[in-house]
Amino acid sequence: MNEDRAATRLEESPRFQPPATRRDLLGLAAVWSAVIAFGAAVIGAMRLPMPSVFPESKSQVKVGPPEQFPKGSITPMPKLRLWIHHDEAGLYAISSVCTHLGCIAERDSDSGQFRCPCHGSAFTADGKVTAGPAPKGLNWLALSIAPDGQVVVDQMRSVESGSRLEV
Repeated sequence: MNEDRAATRLEESPRFQPPATRRDLLGLAAVWSAVIAFGAAVIGAMRLPMPSVFPESKSQVKVGPPEQFPKGSITPMPKLRLWIHHDEAGLYAISSVCTHLGCIAERDSDSGQFRCPCHGSAFTADGKVTAGPAPKGLNWLALSIAPDGQVVVDQMRSVESGSRLEV
């Protein structure tokens, strides 16, 4: 019996255990890779509700003095994605961002109408939708005069169509 115990103890010792194989190492590496990938996916999923890009905190932009926009003029502001109009009633700004999917509508110089090159929406010269998938007309943006006398456009604040800044 002592011999059987001694033989059992001897067989259980690390010296007589088979060495780890390459297959064991690869299996362990696969398990840890899966755990790390799952952890990264969970962290990514937890970040989804938080916006990665915050809207610009400064939505008001000075575009120049009122004299820069003579009566009867239509001034494009491509970097700001808007058009500034000056008629007998005053100044007003129309956004050129299409209300369908955010493409930039182009203004036809002959008719004054806006057309979205991406999906075919069409708008009148005052921004009302006439064709296409756009759900509503182009946004009219709020205008004001800064203390230094310049015209200020608030790109995040829409106003009612037909609103004008008297200058």
